[in-house]
Amino acid sequence: MTDTLEKETFSFQTEVGQLLEIVAGSLYSNREVFLRELVSNASDACDKLRYAALTDASLTPSQSFEISLDINSKAKTLSISDNGIGMNHADLLETLGTIAKSGTSAFIEAIKADEKDQVGLIGQFGVGFYSAFMVAAQVDVLTRKAGETEAWLWQSDGKGAFTIAPAERDTNGTTVTLHLKKDAKEFADQARIRHIIKTYSEHVSFPIKLGDDTLNAAEALWTRPAKEITKTQYTEFYRHASHAYDAPWHVIHNKVEGTLNHTSLLFVPSVQPFDLFEPERKSHVKLYVNRVYITDTTTDLMPAYLRFLRGVVDSQDLSLNVSREMLQTDPQLAKIKTSISKKVLSELKKKATKAPDEYATFWGNFGAVLKEGLVEDAALRDRILDVCRFASSGADGLTSLSEYVSRMKTGQEAIFYIAGEDAAKLAKSPHLEGFKAKGVEVLLLSDHVDEFWLQHITEHDGKPLKSITRGAADLDQVETDEQKEKEDKADEADLSALIAAIKVELGEEVKDVRPSKRLTDSPVCLIADDGDMDVNLERLLKRHGQLAQGMPRVLELNPGHALITTLAERSASDAASADDLLKDAAHLLLDQARILEGEIPADPSEFARRLGSVMARAFSG
Repeated sequence: MTDTLEKETFSFQTEVGQLLEIVAGSLYSNREVFLRELVSNASDACDKLRYAALTDASLTPSQSFEISLDINSKAKTLSISDNGIGMNHADLLETLGTIAKSGTSAFIEAIKADEKDQVGLIGQFGVGFYSAFMVAAQVDVLTRKAGETEAWLWQSDGKGAFTIAPAERDTNGTTVTLHLKKDAKEFADQARIRHIIKTYSEHVSFPIKLGDDTLNAAEALWTRPAKEITKTQYTEFYRHASHAYDAPWHVIHNKVEGTLNHTSLLFVPSVQPFDLFEPERKSHVKLYVNRVYITDTTTDLMPAYLRFLRGVVDSQDLSLNVSREMLQTDPQLAKIKTSISKKVLSELKKKATKAPDEYATFWGNFGAVLKEGLVEDAALRDRILDVCRFASSGADGLTSLSEYVSRMKTGQEAIFYIAGEDAAKLAKSPHLEGFKAKGVEVLLLSDHVDEFWLQHITEHDGKPLKSITRGAADLDQVETDEQKEKEDKADEADLSALIAAIKVELGEEVKDVRPSKRLTDSPVCLIADDGDMDVNLERLLKRHGQLAQGMPRVLELNPGHALITTLAERSASDAASADDLLKDAAHLLLDQARILEGEIPADPSEFARRLGSVMARAFSG
């Protein structure tokens, strides 16, 4: 019996309490998935003990691993038991009282805001054990950790608090008992439970027993030939392995036989997993050796840029006694990693070619992650680049670099791009104007990783990659309407006097002032000079504290813009050197260019004063 005097009461982490309220209501129409979650947890517990026993013989179980279900129709309870690793007091506090995921608060706010897709959002997050409260008014967890003698009883009604008390249990493992809600009595019916297990947990590799009956095949799904596995079976295994609610976007089931045998069953999710951009960049593909679970967090099996994958890899040729630390230096595992990476990239290339619209959805979810491989995996860089897709000013949808090259204009020598943080804003950048006028396509790169892979890949198919916000615009050789070109040049003003006046007034605030060949509609823009750091990279480094101060930039003036031509005429007069309006205009032009870049004027109060002064003169006639 439990000694109530020793019972401790704890409050759930705030986010857990909020999540439980949402889970209890939002998944009502699909409540049966709670059993899949609890069976998956039991399976994971057996996997963990089987691995731990490899290096500690004292933990070897006295009987075969199994998951047992028990229904008490009279008491309206359902129990799920396993003889796996079990938990101690500290494990219960960490596992069943908190959610150790960064960004949990933001996630909960997103769920509250998007009432239409709560199931999808929760699926991204993974609620696991807490799904029990969809059907249970109270949950009891009786558990004993392998290798320890103390047992513990965790209890909660899911309404803000839980208790932990000493208990008794003859063997290691965990029993989760659900005291079913009045409207959940269907889950105390044997036929209903059998159907749920057959639907969701047929593939679990440990026997799931109800009385003396085994309800599942207890066979590792990945060991079966692909032609014998249905789409539904793949989907349910994916959900079991990743604790997800979506259906996989793509399934990759591959068996390699030869010098290094291994089987992989990998899934590309159809939605972004919640932890995709967490700093740890953990893999979630489980490593097995002869169907014995080893680990699921090592980047020595899957590279970080493929961390969106879920599933399993099983090898017959790795050592069962391999430790997680030894994995880092295992040459056989490194070969498996390379082989799998090539296979995944090959599959993605097929999808990109055969189903570009579907691939665009994948790219929207995982493209920014995949591009990390352009920086980190030099050996497979070309293969990764083949499956990369980019937004462009000259194409509907996404384009590859090879497709871009095939559309280059006669006389165009470079692959042009502009990098920033918002593709929609990039598409409206004044830097694009001259390129659009000549029909020259520009790639719009808006992921943070773009600036970094561009340091490693500077050309493709013999064509250099060139930022349109750095250096002169190389458009003179691009063929266009020659007559229109001549007319445009005839309308251009002589800016020499204006440029000289602006240089004197701005001094070291700019590196240079020059006529622009890239502007057609806007009066000014700022660019980085040849050899200087690109504008967007400088902005990123300054934001992350890796650069204290940027280089002065080049101010370009549009020779055909009415404002610039008017200022050019004024600067050519004899009184130009003493003209306060010209001096104010020089600073306003620089600030206007900064604003177009998404920055603020260097001195907002002076900007306001100058703007007011110029407007006053304009309206005074």
